[in-house]
Formats: sequence, C-alpha cells, structure tokens
Amino acid sequence: MAISNEGKWRTAWVELKGTGRVLRHVPRLLPQAKWSAARLLEERVAKHGDALAIAYLDRRYRWREVDAWVNRYANAFRAAGVARGDSVALLMDNRPEFLFALTGLNRLGASSALINTNISGQGLAHAINIARPTRVLTGAEHAAKVREVLSELRGLTAEDVFSQREGDAAASDFASFDERVAAAGEQAPPAVTQRGDEHMCYIYTSGTTGLPKAAIIKNFRWHAAGVLFGAGVLELAPGDVNYVALPLYHSSAMFAGWAAALNSGAAIALRRKFSASNFWRDIRAFDATSFVYIGELCRYLLNQPADDDDRRHRVRVATGNGLRPDIWGPFQQRFGVPLIREFYGATEGNAPLVNFTGRPGMVGRLRRGQVLVRCDPETGELRRNAAGRCEAIGVGDSGLLLAKITRVASYDGYADPEATRKKVVEGAFAAGDRYFNTGDLLTLHADKWISFSDRVGDTFRWKGENVSTNEVAEMLNAAPGVLESNVYGVAVPGAEGRAGMASLNCREDFSIDDLAAFVVAKLPAYQRPYFVRLQTDMRITGTFKHQKVDYRAEGFDPHRVTDPLYFFDGERYVPLDAAIFAAIHSGEMTLR
Repeated sequence: MAISNEGKWRTAWVELKGTGRVLRHVPRLLPQAKWSAARLLEERVAKHGDALAIAYLDRRYRWREVDAWVNRYANAFRAAGVARGDSVALLMDNRPEFLFALTGLNRLGASSALINTNISGQGLAHAINIARPTRVLTGAEHAAKVREVLSELRGLTAEDVFSQREGDAAASDFASFDERVAAAGEQAPPAVTQRGDEHMCYIYTSGTTGLPKAAIIKNFRWHAAGVLFGAGVLELAPGDVNYVALPLYHSSAMFAGWAAALNSGAAIALRRKFSASNFWRDIRAFDATSFVYIGELCRYLLNQPADDDDRRHRVRVATGNGLRPDIWGPFQQRFGVPLIREFYGATEGNAPLVNFTGRPGMVGRLRRGQVLVRCDPETGELRRNAAGRCEAIGVGDSGLLLAKITRVASYDGYADPEATRKKVVEGAFAAGDRYFNTGDLLTLHADKWISFSDRVGDTFRWKGENVSTNEVAEMLNAAPGVLESNVYGVAVPGAEGRAGMASLNCREDFSIDDLAAFVVAKLPAYQRPYFVRLQTDMRITGTFKHQKVDYRAEGFDPHRVTDPLYFFDGERYVPLDAAIFAAIHSGEMTLR
C-alpha cells in the first residue's frame, strides 16, 4: 500500500519524537555511567516516594515501601552469604517478591538468573548450571522440580536452595526464605556503586530448538531497554499503570514492565499467570493505562466471547511483538485500544525496532546499521556473492536481519562463549566488520518498513517453492470455524522437501469440508496443508509462541498422535488412519 508524502512526513515526525524522548537519557546509558536498577529505585523514592509502584491482587506498594522491601531482601541474601559478583537463580511465578529479590540482589552488586518456570528436568538443571549460581531461590510452587534435579546442580546442595511461599502453595522442605526476610532489617545494606557494564541478570532464550541459552544482560542494557519502553514507546509517567501478565523471567515483562516502571515512576500491575477470561477485568481493577503483550496473547483475547465491558477501560497504548496482521485491526476495533506499538528485538541482540506510528502488520523501519540479506530460508545459511560478501534484498523480498556490532550497538552474547560466537557474522560487507545474526526472516516494504516473516527453520520448501509458516497460518486463521492455527513442515518418505501440516484449534461449528473448500479457494497448491491435526489445546511456550519442534517430530503418524488427523487427497480432507499412513509411507499414495 502506497503511503502519501504527508504520511511519510508524519511517520518521520512521530519517530523523531520517540527517538528524542529516549536520547534525553543517553548520558545515563553509557557503559561507564554508574546507573543500575537499585540506583533508579533510590531516584524513584526521592522523586515519587508516595506514588503507586506495584499492584498485585489486592496488595499495593508505594515506592518507599518497595525500597524497604528491597532492603530486606538484600539484607537476607547478604546474611545467606551472597556477595558482590555472585549469581542467584530465581525460579518463581509473577509476584512482587520476584521484583524485590531481583532488585535486592542488584543492590548488593550480585546478579540474577531468571529461570523459565515452564522447564524441568534436564532443561532446568542446564539453565541453573550455566549461570553458576551460589544460591537458588524458588517459589514453593516450583520447589519439587528443583528437588528432582538437585543432584545434577554443580556446586550446590540443599542448604544453598531457599523456598518462598505464595498464597496457598504448600511449604517445601527447603529452608524458608520468608523467615530470613522477616528477620532482616529495612536499613540499606553497605552501598555498592555499580557501572553500566557490570552484570545485572541472565535472561534465557525459550529453548524451543534446544536447551535454553542464558543471555547476558548488563546494567546499561537493562536500563536502556527501560528507557526505550518507558519513555519512548509507552510514554509512561507517575500515575500511569502498566499491566503485565507476561512472565517476569521474560525480557518483554522485565524490560517493558519493571525496567520501564523504575525509569518512569509509573506503576506495574502484575498477574501471577496470564488469563484470557480475566485480562480485561484486571485492566479495570488496576485502572491500567497500558499493557504489554507477546505472541498470540491478543488472539486469545479476541477469541473470548464479546462483552459489553470490552471497551470500558483507560488503556491508551499497548506494546509487544507477535501481533499478527490478520487480527491487528479487529483487536483494536473491538477493544478500543487507541495505539498499538509493535516492536522487534532479541533479548541479547542489538537490533531493536519500534513501529511508533502503529501501522498494522509492521515492526518498524530499518535503522542505520541494520540490513536484510539473502539466505537459505530453511537453514539460515548466508548466500554470499563471488566476492564472499552478503547481498541486501530488495523491496518485496524477505531476508535475514543482520545488525552491525559497534561500541554503541553492542552485543554481549551468552554465558556460553561458543553460543555467542555462532551469532556473529564476520566480513559481511567488508573485511573486519561484525554483524549480529538475529536468526529471523523479515520482509522489506517501501520506505524501509519491515514486517516479520518467519523464524529461520520455520520456512520450508515444497514443490520448488518456499513456504512461510506464518503466512499460511494467517490465511488459515480466516477459515470458517478456525480459532488458531500452527503451521509447520513434515517429512514425507520419497518426497523432496517438506509437506505442509496444520494443527488447528477450532470452534464447535468447525467443518473439515469447509476447510477443504477454503484451502482450495484461497491457497496455491504448494501452500496447502496436506495434513491437519485438530486440537482443543495448542502447545505454546510460556510467552504464547507456538511450539513446532515436537509437532514436527510427531508428524502425521496416528500411532504417535491421539488427536484427530486428516489427509488432503487433492480435493477434500479424509480421516488419516493407519492404512492411509502406511500407504503414504510405501509410496502407494502420493501427495498431489
């Protein structure tokens, strides 16, 4: 869609204002600047001590009260032997105590490892071990998982693990941290002055394609993200309430939630876990003026029954990533959210993008040092020219997003040096240059606008064509009776590439025959899913992103999949049973 010159000027002006709101904070964001979460809290107390800081259930905390609790936690950790430079693993659901612990550790000059609460077993042991913590603080709701892997934790014993109760959760057999906090004083611990380039926390990748990686977050990166979201994107101020139902172990909740609050003086309102049926009730109860989303969260809200109170709220802006174009407009229209500012950025990366104007479907415009290059969409392997250099794509194409690594646009990497090295592209356009590889495919539009296309590896090749799983999913989401779709490619014996398969969550009025008619009418042959799996609960990550790895492994095998399966014979979908499965595998039945 062409944009008028007036529209281009408006876009430039809105982006300039957003950038200006961020640039005012630059002196604080330098690596040598002595700013941290703990110092920001001191500033909030001095400026807005009696303003609301945290809301949770029926509990409310002013900034002065938060500061007192943070001191208690810092003193409790200090009494437990935690010192400057140490790391402590935090494993708990959302609640104020999570923020007290994180900020208390920062006040001591120690760092936190924010463990994904959805992992267990080998993944949990790995996540804890790579952070090399001296202590573990777990919510009682996750204590049993820690107990199961205790023997696999390097350098830790049961005496190094503390548990904290929440609500009616049963007490664990680990030592109570609540008792330590109760015995600790509210006086500030000995002052620790930190630089921006000191370690603040680890935030983990989702681990959907392997074990989680621990991204290194330094004070200035955490602070810069808080400025970007607090001042630049959400435009928060004291009196605002930012609702966060995303897990605090994730960068979106941590950066756009707590870091934004500490930078702006706005309050953060928490829910222990996201609930689609309670989302807008919470918004009204907390009197929220903004919220943070990710993944398919907005689709789940849109799939809820319409309510007369859908527009009864004070929300003026929302930010997040993963809001798909097919529901952007319907979501805004139904719920009356005036402005949605989609963003793009990897936790550990150096390529943040923000759609300041709220243009549906876009994640922002390419900035200096960012480039979309040609690659194999299935493997992510760069396609270099005869001179060995990368080549930028043109308008209308999709490419791999790279971002130049500089002193300003730095890349700190992971706790694992090898994982850090793998994300760096050297000699992309000139000898000696270094670029961060985002691992994401994005589409270039006119005037440098870009939209998210796919994660490398999610795109697959069939009948000589590249198939974007996100593109097909957006089409299927418009099919009669379909609430949500997850598209991926599956291997078929004797066939080159991968065939499309879709897991669908549907309404009661869904018809498989209607789906077949829709697929034939709306999708070219190479995009049509040959296999369909009907589900009532879609597997997602803790941040509402679709799981694909397990689905691909299970494929269309009725011996492994208990959900209803269907096979597209070229005209209609027929039930896929053991006989059809065997015929496909033997080559007796081919995919047309």
